[in-house]
Amino acid sequence: MSPLEELVVELERHVAGAGWDAAPRLYALVEAPELHENEPDLARRLGVPDVAGRLAALEQPALPVDKPIDDVLAGIEWPGGVTGCALAVERILLPDGAEDDMPDEDPSGWAARHPGREDVRLVVGVLRDGSRHSAMRLRGHDSDDQVMSGPELVPALAEALAATLS
Repeated sequence: MSPLEELVVELERHVAGAGWDAAPRLYALVEAPELHENEPDLARRLGVPDVAGRLAALEQPALPVDKPIDDVLAGIEWPGGVTGCALAVERILLPDGAEDDMPDEDPSGWAARHPGREDVRLVVGVLRDGSRHSAMRLRGHDSDDQVMSGPELVPALAEALAATLS
């Protein structure tokens, strides 16, 4: 498993420990040795091992919840010392074709009440070198051994995150 894959899975488990119905969480990803060099007290406090190739996730201040996540991400630009970023966010998946019946008024409320909906938690991580990895947990299958992961689970969100690094 690559350092990014390990970190995404670790973040998903960490976020899962806080339960469902959580606000989005954004993380700056930095190389662990650089964190130890530049912020040794923080690295020790977070328990980040000083191991080459290891990534550390630094949670950022809360994101606004009154704006679409794509709009929020479009306004973020990371400094050069940030190797990558990750986002944990919950979404509703609807059955195929359900969007055809979605009303113009209150589509979010309609989706939340849809009997066929599935709540999911997504954790997506991207690096400046183009690497990406995602993990997805379904609320209806809420156990670590049921978490799906792969580089292309949520390509649009990965692209939006990657744009914050350029």
